[in-house]
Amino acid sequence: MYADLTRAAVITSECQNGVIGERSALPALADAARATVLVNGPRLCAAARAAGRPVVHCVAGRRPDDRGSNRNARLFGAMLKSPVRLDLGTPATDVVPELGVEPEDLVLSRIHGLNPMAGTDLDPILRNLGVDTLVVIGVSVNVAVTNLVMDAVNLGYQVVLPRDAVAGWPSSYADAVIDNTLALLADVVTTDEVVAAWSGRSYPAT
Repeated sequence: MYADLTRAAVITSECQNGVIGERSALPALADAARATVLVNGPRLCAAARAAGRPVVHCVAGRRPDDRGSNRNARLFGAMLKSPVRLDLGTPATDVVPELGVEPEDLVLSRIHGLNPMAGTDLDPILRNLGVDTLVVIGVSVNVAVTNLVMDAVNLGYQVVLPRDAVAGWPSSYADAVIDNTLALLADVVTTDEVVAAWSGRSYPAT
């Protein structure tokens, strides 16, 4: 891992009940996330907190009347038709309990766009926190995670992507995107490497 994590933050993308929880609007994606995000995401959040680094949870939702949310892509249309609504302020947009939200964490929500960096407060908040490196976890590699990595790089951040703490569907496609696109933009690592770096240990542990 080449990135310096001393000024890093963990950014969780759409790690919310209505996306990767038991009652998900996207059950295939939720199944994929159970083997990666829900296993290693808690470890990364805990390691960041222990190292005194910020954890920022970014959730996506909409108003009950859907005003202000996108309708200009098939993805948005499918979500509008889903029986699982992602209304802000409801359990569907709460961070999944596996990751938890500690008092020092920040939670940011949005009702538009494809990733938590686009047109939100995430960038200025990170700069106010002195963050220059993002450890990105969550979903989905298909859309939000890939968009977030690209926007972060365009804004001058270093990006670290623990490949065993993100998910997409199908998993083979997510692996291809990581290997052929995201590896050109981010430092693709494992959860163990990040945890070791924040704990001051070498990887692999000896």
